[in-house]
Amino acid sequence: MATTKKTGRTGKMEDSEFHEFFIDELKDIYWAEKHLVKALPKMQKAATSPELTAAFEKHTQETQTHIDTLEQVFELLGEKATAKKCDAMAGLIEEANGVIEDTDAGTMIRDAGLILAAQKVEHYEIATYGTLRVFAANMGHTDVEELLSQTLENEKATDVALTEVAEGFINEQAAAE
Repeated sequence: MATTKKTGRTGKMEDSEFHEFFIDELKDIYWAEKHLVKALPKMQKAATSPELTAAFEKHTQETQTHIDTLEQVFELLGEKATAKKCDAMAGLIEEANGVIEDTDAGTMIRDAGLILAAQKVEHYEIATYGTLRVFAANMGHTDVEELLSQTLENEKATDVALTEVAEGFINEQAAAE
């Protein structure tokens, strides 16, 4: 099936099925980020250690930046920033809520569980942004590719920061509880 390519201000292929799939996936991660920014304060409140509390506070601020960046991406692509329910993120947020419900407040076990839940979110986001960045590159959307690359690097850094908190003392203390 031949696809008509139309050159736009950010590249080519705006009318292609692949481009439409790309936009659909951007809507999916936009929903994910908008719901995550609401879930993180609950995780922050449930955390025991000041280090994890601070990490969740920082992550909330960064997630708002990711939302703003996605809105820029939609604008560059000439699209309205709309969200489409992300079943994966909905499930990950539900799982984080389950950790809070299933663990005792004030324990390192809860903190270890919250880190596990947060890292599952990070890995989902790393996979998504990594793929969307490559999609953008393949369609010639270099400005969009750059924005998605910045977010990807931030997601990777957050994952590393969470690992450092976990390995610094939380996992050891959780094992001793």
